[in-house]
Amino acid sequence: MARLYLRQLLAGRDFALGDAAATQMQNFVYLIGDRDVGECLVVDPAWGVRDLMRVAEADDMKIVGALATHYHPDHVGGTMFGFTVEGLPTLMELCPCPVHVHKLEAAGVRQVTGLSKSDLVEHDSGDRVTVGGVEIELLHTPGHTPGSQCFRVKDALVAGDTLFLQGCGRVDLPGGDVDEMYYTLTQRLASLPDDTVLFPGHAYGGENAPLGVVRRTNPYLQVKDLETWRRHH
Repeated sequence: MARLYLRQLLAGRDFALGDAAATQMQNFVYLIGDRDVGECLVVDPAWGVRDLMRVAEADDMKIVGALATHYHPDHVGGTMFGFTVEGLPTLMELCPCPVHVHKLEAAGVRQVTGLSKSDLVEHDSGDRVTVGGVEIELLHTPGHTPGSQCFRVKDALVAGDTLFLQGCGRVDLPGGDVDEMYYTLTQRLASLPDDTVLFPGHAYGGENAPLGVVRRTNPYLQVKDLETWRRHH
């Protein structure tokens, strides 16, 4: 069995069952860890924290940290559209652990979750976080939010709301930036090999696929210049 432990979990199907909002939002949560040591990190824990902990426990894994792609409540918990999403505060209550965020996203995460500065570990692009013998590279990918980040582990890219199989993250929300998203998609992520498997933050157009396929089939990756991009956003 491979040492790398990577579980992709869909809200409303694999956890948070019966939650209509979770089912509608189609969020993915990820568990990334080292099977040999039985430890993992949870990416964007929201909607059903106890369920996520039970999934890890059933796989003989213990959650020892969290990774946040960005500060929106459907990824880290908080209030949105008039309802409250369970997230990091519940995780910290049940399983106190470090929460890894990009330094430009830390204030947003604190604002929507109520976590304190000491709960968060702030990072720059290119930083690496290890769990057991598994190393995760943190890539700063602004556009959806100023401090959005993706996580690269071996031949997988956990992309949050930066890139979906069909489409990319919205840029019309607070902190969104049309130009930065274009540079993220055409420059910051362009060097990743085609055989890197994209694992998105939502099930928009599918669950996962090699980047080579996504580059051929995602219309947002077909735009050839910034002016055209701006006109469509």
